[in-house]
Amino acid sequence: MPPKIVRPYVPKRHPLQRLKNDAYGWHFQYLTIIGLLLATITFALGSLADLTSSYRISRWKNVFSVVATPLEVLITTLYGSLVSVDKELVIPKEFQLGLMPDIGFHAAPAVLLTIDYLLFSPPWTISFRQALGLSTALAFAYWFWVEQCYSHNGWYPYPIFEYLTTPWRIVLFCFSGALMAGSTE
Repeated sequence: MPPKIVRPYVPKRHPLQRLKNDAYGWHFQYLTIIGLLLATITFALGSLADLTSSYRISRWKNVFSVVATPLEVLITTLYGSLVSVDKELVIPKEFQLGLMPDIGFHAAPAVLLTIDYLLFSPPWTISFRQALGLSTALAFAYWFWVEQCYSHNGWYPYPIFEYLTTPWRIVLFCFSGALMAGSTE
């Protein structure tokens, strides 16, 4: 009798999940993932600075915080606003999350970074004008990135981009830059 081949259990992935995992830009075409990465780096630098009492690491943590905190506030605000209208503008039906992962991805980072800024960090030294320039540049850089991914993949990371014409995308990204800048004050 030939030996029985034992195959490990491999969960079946949804075809769209496989498509997104193999796509140009991978998961970094999603603003949520970019925000989570920046938040993770910010918290890692903060923890490392606390453990080592390093002023240099603490300064780097504050640099990342100036970008990560307003970005996470933007993500929470946009996500919450769009989901209140129609969740499928942000997440296709087949990928919708349960309540706890949803809160963990889209609200907790903004809340925790804001608490860190208000209670444990020195005041930011960035002016509103600088914040507006930085935020608007980041918003339009993300738009360029989304269009770059679309040119390779043939689909947008968020369904809302399928519905917005170019002038409305300009409005969305200008609004996003202003909202990010406003959350630095």
